Amino acid sequence: MTASALFEGGESLWTPTDLASGPWDPAHCHGGPPAALLARAVECHHDHSEEGIEWQVARMTIELLRPIHVGRTLSVESRTERPGRRVSLVEARLLDGDTEVAAVRALRVRERRDDFPDSVVPPPSITVPPELADPQVADFTSEATSYVRDACEFRFASGGWNTLGPSSVWIRLTVPLVADEAVSPLQRVAAAADFGNGVSADVDFSQWLYINPDLTIHLARPLRGEWVGLQARSHLGGTGTGLAHSALHDTDGTIGLSLQSLLVEPRG
Repeated sequence: MTASALFEGGESLWTPTDLASGPWDPAHCHGGPPAALLARAVECHHDHSEEGIEWQVARMTIELLRPIHVGRTLSVESRTERPGRRVSLVEARLLDGDTEVAAVRALRVRERRDDFPDSVVPPPSITVPPELADPQVADFTSEATSYVRDACEFRFASGGWNTLGPSSVWIRLTVPLVADEAVSPLQRVAAAADFGNGVSADVDFSQWLYINPDLTIHLARPLRGEWVGLQARSHLGGTGTGLAHSALHDTDGTIGLSLQSLLVEPRG
């Protein structure tokens, strides 16, 4: 393992490193790293008509359109789809050459500070904090460097990698998204939320594929701290599709929800 970040490069050109490698095929990225890179593109997007406005992302829907190859340079594009002073919509795309491989549409709301009582914020449903939860290493991947093994820390309050069904888990990104840049709260959430289907699978990973071609994240407020809590559950429809949903937390309380559509089929 020689890379120190999930992506190398700069400006609008980024190359996924082996730290971004996923469990289905080591030559392809896990969904978390490109989701976080798209979140960064939304955060970095600037429209002169919105000068002076501090934005927060209330919802973003990420489409994982095609396999994203480790080691292949991606270009990042963004644009304002719907400008506004209180609410705006931003679109960003990842392209491999001329081929769009992933995209995001993000709804942004103008940030303000409201003096609400603490009772308004729901407490975390994951009652076991990260420091007391069970640290587990995913043992279903190869020994090769990967996102699951080498870029994230997992602490399970219930369930686990080798237990089918719902789980509650704290996830912390342990490497930078890009070198020499702090990982933002939004990027941390995007990097973790894509694990919802993986930590709540109802079928054996070695026998079934349950790939999510999308990821939608709704946020009531930004993440505080480094740990993202997922209270995750999957539902399989029996017709080749399914749905994974996760309540999102930090150590102070509930911050939002994430949803993943699933492609489910036996490994052939």
